[in-house]
Amino acid sequence: MQLEQIRRIAVIGLGRMGHGIAQSFAMAGFPVRAFDANTEARESTPDRIRSNLNAFVANDLISGNDVEPILNRIKILESEADAATDADFIVEAIAENREIKQDFFARIEDVVEKTTIIASNSSTFTISESCANMRDPRRAIVTHWFNPPHIVPTVEIVPGPETTDQITRTTIALHRKLGKQAVRVNAEIPGFLVNRVQMAMIREIWDLYERGIASREDIDAAIQGSLGFRLAVSGPLAVCDFGGIDIWSTVYKRLVPELRNDSSVPDSIQQLLNEGSLGPRSGRGIYEYDPATVDEISAKRDTAMLKLAKLVADDSSFQDAPATGSKG
Repeated sequence: MQLEQIRRIAVIGLGRMGHGIAQSFAMAGFPVRAFDANTEARESTPDRIRSNLNAFVANDLISGNDVEPILNRIKILESEADAATDADFIVEAIAENREIKQDFFARIEDVVEKTTIIASNSSTFTISESCANMRDPRRAIVTHWFNPPHIVPTVEIVPGPETTDQITRTTIALHRKLGKQAVRVNAEIPGFLVNRVQMAMIREIWDLYERGIASREDIDAAIQGSLGFRLAVSGPLAVCDFGGIDIWSTVYKRLVPELRNDSSVPDSIQQLLNEGSLGPRSGRGIYEYDPATVDEISAKRDTAMLKLAKLVADDSSFQDAPATGSKG
């Protein structure tokens, strides 16, 4: 399957990730057919996407005249088979459950054409796991988007050991056509690339939080205003170069033995789990949340991300900008 042969997209699963993935393909001009087994998810998808698009309009990323044509490219179907039939590229954003994904890949193979690329948006399971029951896993691949998918630029493209190189190259080209930063991960490893880095950081942050090294507010402010600020325009390896490999190596040898390196969840986080304090949807996590303001908080987050996205889009030099500043 070549890039120019991909004309129709199917998205299965329209929850937190799927509706934004469908939007991204539609914004790039592709007709999208979508399905979710949950009736409420299907029925709410047009309104959720419209809300996302209105935010794009408000931040001058698209014209108001673009909204209806984009929405019209997305058709919500009443069955999975109806959505998948005749698709050239299909991506699942269903439950993060190995058995559910394996069942999906096994049955969808009988619905789509033999040339259709079948992708998984899993953030946990390799494609080898998800397609374990497929007859032909050569056309299966992971495309790992990040929340919110219609805003965050990066998509990890992770082939399995049996995925053909042509499928991988076409999948990368397709996502770059969407305007995404499609990153190839060369080997199947749990968590792929970004989540491994993210969890290494979160392990240390949870440890600092539990030990009272700083308040939750100061921890968030410190990282947001330093690493987060710098990494928005410079990759971490480039940061190392400009800080000096000699300096970074010295700091590495001094600090790494001091970092948390066990594999257990900290007691303070386990207590939140035991209490059912899981974040905004339960009213409390590490922070407390008023259910009446959760949507407003999410909207403010998305608006800030859109402003950053517009800044990067307006100044393409950010894409290739070298790291600046010192190690500190």
